[in-house]
Amino acid sequence: MSEATTRARRPAYLRPALIGLVMLGGTVGTTLRAGVAQAFPTASGGWPWATFGVNILGAFLLGALSEGLAALAPQDPRRRALQLALGTGLLGGFTTYSSFAVETLTLITHGSAYLALGYAALSVATGFGAAFVGMSLGRRLALRWRGESR
Repeated sequence: MSEATTRARRPAYLRPALIGLVMLGGTVGTTLRAGVAQAFPTASGGWPWATFGVNILGAFLLGALSEGLAALAPQDPRRRALQLALGTGLLGGFTTYSSFAVETLTLITHGSAYLALGYAALSVATGFGAAFVGMSLGRRLALRWRGESR
């Protein structure tokens, strides 16, 4: 078995080039999120707009990317690299479940339980909606790009 064949059969998490793409994307995504958080700091006891915004935008973009790549290039081996670099890396670093959880608990501990409940519920519902719209748009744009209409 050739070295190229062995490399191609190796799982993605054992392939240095793909690991590097995830790391690079994650670095960029995390830097972008930190910039948004710095530009839009959360007031004590206030709505965490920065985290809310990046998570909703990230859900939309991940939906569009995933469906777009699946429709545009289902058999293209570069699809996996793009999905890992942009989806897992960049958007994984950009969005943040941990900040969402901590900010929700912080609202509760600062006496804003109803705001926390609203934030949690709206984040999940809006995230699902954004992902759905992103997936629909990503698929539609990819099919249009390929010259198909569905």
